[in-house]
Amino acid sequence: QVQLAESGGGLVQAGGSLRLSCAASGSTLSTYTMAWFRQAPGKEREFVAAITWSGRSTDYTDSVKGRFTISKNNAKNTVYLQMNSLKPEDTAVYYCAADAGAWGRLRRGLSEYDYWGQGTQVTVSS
Repeated sequence: QVQLAESGGGLVQAGGSLRLSCAASGSTLSTYTMAWFRQAPGKEREFVAAITWSGRSTDYTDSVKGRFTISKNNAKNTVYLQMNSLKPEDTAVYYCAADAGAWGRLRRGLSEYDYWGQGTQVTVSS
């Protein structure tokens, strides 16, 4: 069983930066694809970014390409999401998720992910 705990959310002005962290416990992340999703008020949860267990491959939704960077530190069992040039439309609860069955694949579907954190709020003011 994997437990995921996000941190690093907060209130920031448009154009600012935040770094989210996702700490895993209960199991190593070294073989899982890890991802960040987000859910804005009144909207469905959506894919943001994913990274393979090796860290060599990543995937981003179009709206964050060039602004967000996903990375991981297997030694620390932690995944990060560096968010730069934030926009008000980035406001959402951000969730970390782990795909135990990915085996090197990058997947965007919510149902592919086996473990989820509780989420951290990111609010970007204009």
